[in-house]
Amino acid sequence: MSQRSNLFGAVIVALMVSLAESHAQTPQQSHMDEAAIRRVVKQVEDGWNAHDGKAFAASFASDADYVVVNGERVTGRLAIEKGHAAIFTTIYRNSHNAGTVKSIRFLRPDVAVVHVEWNLEFSAGGETKKGHAINTMVMTKDGGNWSIAAFQNTPIQIQGP
Repeated sequence: MSQRSNLFGAVIVALMVSLAESHAQTPQQSHMDEAAIRRVVKQVEDGWNAHDGKAFAASFASDADYVVVNGERVTGRLAIEKGHAAIFTTIYRNSHNAGTVKSIRFLRPDVAVVHVEWNLEFSAGGETKKGHAINTMVMTKDGGNWSIAAFQNTPIQIQGP
């Protein structure tokens, strides 16, 4: 019985090691995934700056969740596309948005939390305005491609003294 227990324990340990190794990322793979994630952020930025709702939404998963700065929740790539196509007809039609990736943290090899700071310039009432926000993206990798599964956008308020 003791020999069986030892064999069973060894099999369990071998399975656990095998599972851990199959989910581990090599430094090279992690670097490649980080670069791919940065390209997704750049695609979002480029879509915004082209004032193109379809291009903006292209990097989102078909069932993505998007929380707008006012707290409204939008679901699905198509709704994200339509919403952005609409706002690109407003004061944001000639806006410019620049994103800076602040952090990428892999929760698993196929799931990452990404924080991006955005600096927005737009014109309202003949005056140039600036907006500053940070967003949290949850990105997933499916079939070798990264997409945005969830997006939370939060304005950064400058604190007084």
